[in-house]
Parts: sequence; structure tokens; C-alpha cells
Amino acid sequence: MSKDKRALSVGIAALALLAVNTSTLAQELTRSNLETVVVTATREARTAQELPESVQVFDQETIDAVSPSHPSEILNRAAGVHVNNLGGEGHMTSIRQPISTRGVYLYLEDGIPIRPTGFFNHNSLYEVNVPQSGVIEVTKGPGSALYGSDAIGGLINSLTRTPPEKTQVKLNLEAGSDQWQRGLLSFGTRQGAHSAVVNFNTTRNDSFREDGDYARDSLTARWDYQSGDRLQVKTLLSYTNVDQSGVSSLEYSDYKNNTDRNRFHGDTAFRDVNAMRLSSEFSWQLNDQQLLTLTPYYRDNTTSMSPSWMVTYDPNVRESQFQSYGLLSKYRVKGSDSVQWIVGIDLDYTPSQYQEEAVNYSLEGDVYTGFTSLKDNVTTFDNYNFDAEQTSVSPYVHLEIDLSDRLLASFGVRYDHFIIDYHDNLSASISERVFVPQLGRPVTHNRAEDQTVRFSEWSPKLGLVYQFSEDHVAYFNARHGFSIPSVGTLFRSGSTRNTDELEPISADSLELGVKGEAASWLRYEIAVYQMNIEDDIISVVNGFERNVFNAGETQHRGIEISLNGKLTHEWLYAVAFSKTDQKYDSFSYTCCFPSQNIDVSGNDIGKAPETIANVSLAYAPSAIEGLRLEIEWEHLSEYYTDETNTAEYDGHDLMNLRASYRVNSELEFYGRVQNLTDELYSTYTSNQVGDDDISYRPGAPRSVYVGVRYTF
Repeated sequence: MSKDKRALSVGIAALALLAVNTSTLAQELTRSNLETVVVTATREARTAQELPESVQVFDQETIDAVSPSHPSEILNRAAGVHVNNLGGEGHMTSIRQPISTRGVYLYLEDGIPIRPTGFFNHNSLYEVNVPQSGVIEVTKGPGSALYGSDAIGGLINSLTRTPPEKTQVKLNLEAGSDQWQRGLLSFGTRQGAHSAVVNFNTTRNDSFREDGDYARDSLTARWDYQSGDRLQVKTLLSYTNVDQSGVSSLEYSDYKNNTDRNRFHGDTAFRDVNAMRLSSEFSWQLNDQQLLTLTPYYRDNTTSMSPSWMVTYDPNVRESQFQSYGLLSKYRVKGSDSVQWIVGIDLDYTPSQYQEEAVNYSLEGDVYTGFTSLKDNVTTFDNYNFDAEQTSVSPYVHLEIDLSDRLLASFGVRYDHFIIDYHDNLSASISERVFVPQLGRPVTHNRAEDQTVRFSEWSPKLGLVYQFSEDHVAYFNARHGFSIPSVGTLFRSGSTRNTDELEPISADSLELGVKGEAASWLRYEIAVYQMNIEDDIISVVNGFERNVFNAGETQHRGIEISLNGKLTHEWLYAVAFSKTDQKYDSFSYTCCFPSQNIDVSGNDIGKAPETIANVSLAYAPSAIEGLRLEIEWEHLSEYYTDETNTAEYDGHDLMNLRASYRVNSELEFYGRVQNLTDELYSTYTSNQVGDDDISYRPGAPRSVYVGVRYTF
């Protein structure tokens, strides 16, 4: 019997014996999946049956029931989605793509990208207050014409909580393993035409790894104003501070026997993030046929860090800053009963600053204990110090036509134009090579000359939705997506020459799906897709150097299945399953020491699990009102650890248990056990081509959390 079949048998057997509360609550299951409201696609509420795309929606009740301590705990319940845990709230994402740090996802808050194009960070969901979100929407595959760069693998949109109908205070206190402490406080009120809600999140955790402590403080404040029937204003302020210690990967012996070991102590691999966003959405209902929406916004983000992945070959500390001034505009007009237009233009101006200094790390055995500056009174050891001003102008048009009572067609196109003005602040006399005592050799930092880089990209979109009965629809979409190189990739060249000549990643996607409700016990969505990607941007270690370049073509195809239903008035279930086939079509590069050409055409893509599954079964006994129990099975299949397909990670299966008891409308107690069976597993397993040493990121052992919610 194969590993996947054995894992499936174990999961089904366990679920047959245990009772749980599924990720979709009974309240949600009383209505059809087709009636689920989705905001992301057109930046306003639409029902799922109108959209030619696969979207998973988690509402506030679901988020509260899961009480995620990490974004993965809620997002991994969506079919085809895997978010791993790198410590604290660090993560990589896999949606129709391998597990990686690549900028092929768009993260949003209330429809506004939390970072500008060109400043993607794979960890940046930690800049969103996930446990206090009102709704989380996960769109799989490229987005509609309303979205541009980075929306290739998918979009994750966190929607803030709406203010309550009356004055209300909510307090949520939680404690758990490894000194986990979290306090969530929410205050909301409504006074006439004005309503507001303010959410605070303070979290502390020592981690199960040595010196892996993590802290965050977040504020999300929302003010709504409604003037008559025509004007609505929503103002949103978000602020997050993340202070996170880095944790190292481990080689096999430590992974098996000393999973709490961490080779990064002290300030090694630290990360300090301050992210602030301010926006106001003005919506004017001009008449029954026309809606104008203008959303000006501002971002201010500073990240100071010592990158953990560079400690062994290019040790440095860096600070990156950007401020954004932008406007999202949308004009929706209903031309007739069967035609609707959405046109708009998105504008963004982001000045940024980047400064990096070479440092020397201290070692005790193989443990890094901290760093010292290489600067003295005469010599500077700045690797980089540059400014980059990015301006983007992105007009788009989206057209929907009712071709018949059953068939809806949508057509869209977006044009994105980016101008990046780069200026090197370092004197040409400063050497591009720095001798690092820790390494016993110099490190190269190529610097580009002052210049202006431009990218322009058209993104056509096509969608069809056919309603073949009241409760069932089929859809098809064909979409082009792209992702421009980040500012850091373009101008923080390292040992790679001419990174300023990199091309955008390009993706073409086809998707066919069905969704609906067969009965109260079966609500479903099934999607099959194929995506071809060209000019992927990859990073390869070559001896003592890391090189970045565009390389080859890849193919990604798969099937995603979402099922949920109400078996009886007490029993509920949910299934999320995906199977993918991801291969290198034409893919070769030069790497390693001594230098050699690596051709992996036809191989499976590294770090791309073939199957991902999440299954839950719920029991809410009518004999004990207010009690809910949950068991959840998470499955990740084996995957190759590099491009050559010579080594693989075996995959893992995790069980999670949740229970809650609502005493009354004001008071609720709850608890959860993550990794119930205390499974040894790795959240990310990899090796460099030409290096037989496989690195493991151990996942947390069995962890217990308890909490209380009280509403005043």
C-alpha cells in the first residue's frame, strides 16, 4: 500500500472514531455554497455563483472557532492551499505552486495589497491581524482584471470586522505551550450614521526551539460612515509590530534527536517589522445603475533584520523602508439588464530606501551567538545603500454580459506600467568585495549604476459561468498573470551580474470547475486547472555564491475538491483535497563547484507535494447545548527536496483536536491540541543541488492551548 493510501486509511479510521467541529459551522451550512458572498473578485459583494473562479471563504465564526495561532491553521483548510510554519508567524505559501519564497501571491487587506508590487515578502501575512479578521477569502489561480502583478498562484484577502450594531467589548485571553500568551481585545460602537470597531492583538511566545522567541502587537481600527442612501465611507488603520528571533534548519541527526536545537542564538537572524497602513474607501451610489468607488491609501513599512539564509555565505544586517501613496478607483455601471461594466485605474507611488552592512558572526562550535560590525573610523563596510522610487499606473476594464438566462460571460484586460528610478548612494570608490573573517574569504556585492527600469504588461482575462440548475453551476476561466522582479532582486545583486535585466515571471492559466449543493449533506466545489509559467526567477547557490536569473518553463496542473455538509443536525464534515502534477518543461542552469550545467527538464518540481488534504468531522450534541468538539486531519504528501529529484521528504500527517463550550451568550471556554499524536515532522525540507546534506525545519511537537472569551 502506498504512503498516500496508508495515510488516507489512518485519517478515515481516526475520523470515524472521533467527533469534531468542522471549519464550516452549522450556521454557514444552512445556505448553499452558491449564496456565499465573495468580495475579492470585483471589490464588492457578489455571490459565488456569479464568479468564474475557485474561492474559499472563512467567516468570522469559523476564524473564532479555529482561533489560529499561525495563519496556516486557518488557510490550510482550503483545498489546494498549504502554508507552512517557519517559526513565529513566518511562513512560505503553496497555492498551485511549490512551497517557496517566490512573489507569486497577492496578500490583501480589505482589497488593498498590504505591500506594493516589487516589495513582496513571503512572510508578510504576519503584517495582517489574522485572528481578528472578519472574513478571509482565498482565490486560487490568477486574479481578475482588477489585480495585477503577483496574483499568479492566488490571492489571500483579509476583510476587517464590521462594527457591531450596539456598543460591545470583547475580551479573549489565551495561554498555552512554550509560554504562549495572547490577548485579543475588541471595542465597537454605533452612533447614528457613524460606527467604529477597534481591535488589539498582543502575542508572546518562547517557541519550542532554543532562543526562538516571538512577539507581536497589532491594532486594527475601522470607522464607517453612511450619509443617506448614496454615500458610504470606510476608513481603516492597521498597525503591526513583529519582533522575531530566527530559527535554523537542522541536519538529520539533530532533526531526529534534538528538535528543539537552534543554531541561531542572540541577535543572529533577528527580524523587527513595523507596518502601518491607512486607507479610506469612498463609495458613491450615483444612481441605480452607477457606483463610483475611490480608495486613497498610505503605507509605511520598516523592516530591520539579519537574513537567516545568508548567515553562512554572506552575513549582513539590513534595513529596508518604503512609504506608499496610492489610489484604487472603480466605476461600475449597469448598461442594461444584461450588461455591466467595471472600469478603473490604480495608481501607486512608492519611494523606498535600502541599506545593508557586512557583519562578522561569532561562533561557539556550530552555534552562531551574535554579530559585530566590520566598520571602523576609516572604512565603511556598507554592501548596499540605495533609493528606489517606484511608480505604477494600471488602468483596467471588466465587462460582464448575460448571454442567456443561464450563461454569464466576463471579459477583462489590465495594463500595468511600472517605472523604477534607482540611485546608488555609495561612492564608486567603495569596494564591491568585503573580506569577512568568519568566512575567511571576501564576499562580492555587485552594484548597479544609477538607472531607470520599466516594465509593461497586458493581462487579458476571460470567464464563463453556466447555471445548469438552481443549485449547480459550471465555470471556465482563461487568465494571464505575471510578477515583476522585486526591487531587492533587481538591485541587491550579490554575486550575480546584470540582475537589473531580469524579466517578469509570466503565467497562463486555464481552469474548469463545478460548484453547488446536491443535498444538505453535500455541498461541493471541484476545479481542474493547468498553468504554464515562463521566465521563472530562481536563486541558485554556486559554490560560495548565490546567483539569480530567469530560467525555463514549468507546468502546473491539478484538481482541487472541496466538500462539506450536514450529515445530521448534530454531525457535520468538511473535506479539502488537491492532487497536483508540477514539472519542469524546459529548465536548465549553471551551478555548483566546480561549475556544471544542470538540466532538469522533465523532472518534478522540487518542494511540490503531489497531494494535500484537510479533513474534519463535527459533533455538536443537542443534549449538551453550547458544546462543540473537533478533530482535524492534515495531510502533506512526499516531495522532492531539490530540482534533481534524487532525495525526498516523506511527507506527514497531523491530527488536531479542538473543543469549546459556550456557557451563555457572553461567556465561552475553549481549548485545542495541535499535533495531537506528537508527530515528528518537518515544515520545510530542502537541499542545494550538488549538496547531499538535507536541511529540515522541525514542526512543533504536541502543543496545548486554552482560552476564554467574554463579551461585555
